[in-house]
Amino acid sequence: MKIKLSASAIWLIVTVAAAQPQATVADSGGPSHPIALSAEAFPLSQVRLLDGPFRDAMGRDEVYLLSLDCDRLLYNFKVNAKLPTQARPYGGWEAPSGELRGHSVGHYLSACSLMYASTGDARFKERVDKIVAGFAECQTALGSNATHFGFLAAWPESFIDRVEAGRQVWAPWYTLHKIMAGLLDANQLCGNAQALEVLTNMANWVNFRVGRLSDEQMQASLRNEYGGMNEVLANLYGVTGNADYLKTAEAFNQKTLFDPLAAGEDRLNGLHANTQIPKMIGAARQYELTGDKRAKDIASFFWDRVAEHRSYVIGGHSDREHFFPTNDFARHLSAETAETCNTYNMLKLTRHLFSWDPSARTMDFYERALYNHILASQDPDQGMFVYLMSLKPGHFKTYSTPENSFWCCVGTGMENHAKYGDTIYFHNDQSLFVNLFIPSELSWPEKGLSVRQETKFPESDATRLNIKAAKPVSLAMQIRWPEWSENLSVRVNGRSQKISGQPGGYVSVNRTWQNGDRVDIQLAMKLHTEPLPGTSNIVAVLYGPVVLAGELGTNGMPKTYAGNQTALVRVPDPAVPVFVGDATTILKKIKGAGAPLVFRTKNLSPPGEVTLVPLYRANHERYTVYWNLVNAADAKKPAAALSSETELALRKALDEDGWE
Repeated sequence: MKIKLSASAIWLIVTVAAAQPQATVADSGGPSHPIALSAEAFPLSQVRLLDGPFRDAMGRDEVYLLSLDCDRLLYNFKVNAKLPTQARPYGGWEAPSGELRGHSVGHYLSACSLMYASTGDARFKERVDKIVAGFAECQTALGSNATHFGFLAAWPESFIDRVEAGRQVWAPWYTLHKIMAGLLDANQLCGNAQALEVLTNMANWVNFRVGRLSDEQMQASLRNEYGGMNEVLANLYGVTGNADYLKTAEAFNQKTLFDPLAAGEDRLNGLHANTQIPKMIGAARQYELTGDKRAKDIASFFWDRVAEHRSYVIGGHSDREHFFPTNDFARHLSAETAETCNTYNMLKLTRHLFSWDPSARTMDFYERALYNHILASQDPDQGMFVYLMSLKPGHFKTYSTPENSFWCCVGTGMENHAKYGDTIYFHNDQSLFVNLFIPSELSWPEKGLSVRQETKFPESDATRLNIKAAKPVSLAMQIRWPEWSENLSVRVNGRSQKISGQPGGYVSVNRTWQNGDRVDIQLAMKLHTEPLPGTSNIVAVLYGPVVLAGELGTNGMPKTYAGNQTALVRVPDPAVPVFVGDATTILKKIKGAGAPLVFRTKNLSPPGEVTLVPLYRANHERYTVYWNLVNAADAKKPAAALSSETELALRKALDEDGWE
């Protein structure tokens, strides 16, 4: 099987850049009226996670980040700069022979910066400072041999020559984006001034390389995956006010993708999925900095098409890393669905859209993807990461290895679990948005306010907000009323509040808040089904926003760690039970099994009943998320025969698509 290896873009915290004084941008010769956001996220340093599944995942990520050796991560950079090193290189995509080498070091720099902001643990800042110092040393050593001072990579500058000449090379601009984004995070989140110096040197080199090309040459070069170069350069413009960086950012806008989206045309079928999402994040950031409505329309239309029309129930999308026709979902339940990097980037894009227009629609998607893809992508034993979240019935999750994988989804994975506090709360001058029901404590010094959210959600359908206020504060607390909750009630200090609205909106509680106030929120969680798009006889089962997976045992399973992300996709899978009934009647035969978020079928799933648990708990075992619904007559067929028919149809479909 021939696999096109992908690389995917990383997270960049934009709230700090967005908060730069407008005069800085205007004084640079840029626009005098950058977009005012309707809501902004709080800095990670003002949100602390409390005990719960997300804090547990962050803890595992902390351990893994601290287990990595900075000298080993810098090995390829030192060798490329002809500097001495006694370190041993890492393997996988960071091996010295790999053309994507160095990308994980940018991710690592971002992840440690995010973890420092999220925890205040000085060990992560120490690592940031060491990596940045190593980058600066390498950049200086490379300077005399580069076409322009500022080049910094773990591979020779000739890789960019190959991009410009249209010759085969594995995504060097993508790797540079990771390094540049990591440096900006180091500066903005850790206060490392040297990081901004190294980054501006890199950006000046980029300006030089891009400035030598005609528009036609530049657009031709964009056929090679370039990550979020149009985002990081726009963010650097927002920080420095240097309009040259914005101009170069716009040069990375790919016309063959942007023009159809601007016209409201979805031409995504067959495209490598994650290659496109970072470009949209760049468009979103450019809109915020320039007011270019076309850029906003491009990002918004893309989000709608992917989040609302091209996603599986877990919030992820793509099969074998590619978009496919929206009427073909039934042919795309393979072992290679839902690349985790894709969802990482879609959540970044979702945050932009929410900041423009605070909407429960966007936040419902965010919650769905966060719980059922991002949280589910971490190995609970070693903190490793899933590349492709298999939705093939009867398959299992494949995890990375600590030192010999370093896939793109390892890089974004290091970041994913370091920044869970970034979207729980948003704000503007008049309102506090409570978006997610995650145990956490918010500090809002500008208002003299702190909010402690205590909850066991989603094991419980209630959450409590405890208010501490230095003095009375008047503001509207905007509480998300999820689409999945038919009812919602709010009590303040034990007294029921009259609320208006409906599921899929926000409930506003506007009052002067006093020290010691308490807000109790009661949601309505229940079992429900969601069909696979374009089908009526294939469904997933959810409890509230949580996707449930059927536990199918470990028969015939190999060890679930692999150096190659697709090494285990061909492992044979056993027959999978079916559900007898329709989408309504099957829910009557699924009952709670005596533990939170654990359910059991009864007289529903020949040849045997199954236990259902959240997908984020289904680890190191076979599972299925999507169930075939059959009538009583078909149920009499042996399950193996039904499974065989489904498998043959899937393989035939994949062969027809030409991806094997």
